[in-house]
Amino acid sequence: MSLNAVTQQGRAGVWYTVSAYTLWGFLPLYWKLLETVPALEVLAHRVLWSFGFTLTLILIRDRNKVWQMLTLPRRKLVTVFLCGVLISFNWYTYIWAVNSNHVIQASMGYYISPLMVVLLSVLILKESLDRWKITAAVLATAGVLIITLQYGQVPWVALVLAGTFSLYSLAKKVLQVNALTGLFLETTAVAPLALLYVLVLERGQLGHFTSVSVPISFFLMGAGAITAMPLLLFAQGAQRIRLSTVGFFQYIAPSITLLLGVFVFGEVFSTTHLISFGLIWVALVLFTLSNVGMLPLAEPAKMKARP
Repeated sequence: MSLNAVTQQGRAGVWYTVSAYTLWGFLPLYWKLLETVPALEVLAHRVLWSFGFTLTLILIRDRNKVWQMLTLPRRKLVTVFLCGVLISFNWYTYIWAVNSNHVIQASMGYYISPLMVVLLSVLILKESLDRWKITAAVLATAGVLIITLQYGQVPWVALVLAGTFSLYSLAKKVLQVNALTGLFLETTAVAPLALLYVLVLERGQLGHFTSVSVPISFFLMGAGAITAMPLLLFAQGAQRIRLSTVGFFQYIAPSITLLLGVFVFGEVFSTTHLISFGLIWVALVLFTLSNVGMLPLAEPAKMKARP
């Protein structure tokens, strides 16, 4: 492959990746269109239409693969179900947070999730951390503690989002499937529950899909595409550029979400928020630079999980 072809592929990878994170960052604008619909109902439709969207794409590409995907070994099927439950809980919390005016907290959750993934890797996979990553974890923890002590409330939205997404990331590491297959399997695992919930609502005339307005129905249906498209763009980008490069772009989404929370939705961003987020931002800079080898090498610290 020529150098020019490699360069073009790298540029395409960057555009795919940036586009994916940008779409994720602007997702609160979409969920705000559905703020009159309860978060659990939005979640159910998101699961169902994501399942339908991904199934359609897979059938177009290779319909023979569908049965292969659904006949995975039992251990993998358990992991698929776990992934489905975790991402559903994560989606629900995020939708609820956006439509309950906790967008800033939601952005904090996705800022600290990469650091929580590292800590879970230490506790569960017994990996070692270098001192830069330990410093980053301490700074991020300090940021969360400051906002907790100042307002007397734990930022549970941020912690739930970070915790569920981190556990989901670890489960995905075990599952080892591509983005489209993963989303299809995960939504397949929880789609029966989502369908049952929607049918009960509609039968009791409590649902919003058939009884409110055409735009609301359209936006509920669009939840599938708006969920799948960033994942597919991300998958294309990740194939073309290094994982360390992807790491530089992962903070685009929470940054856009934070700006939306402050300047579009009018949430309060106080001095305490600035100090708290400032510590988290410094932690992320250290974490990212350490990941790509741009900091002096540090010996792994003896921070391992207990046997």
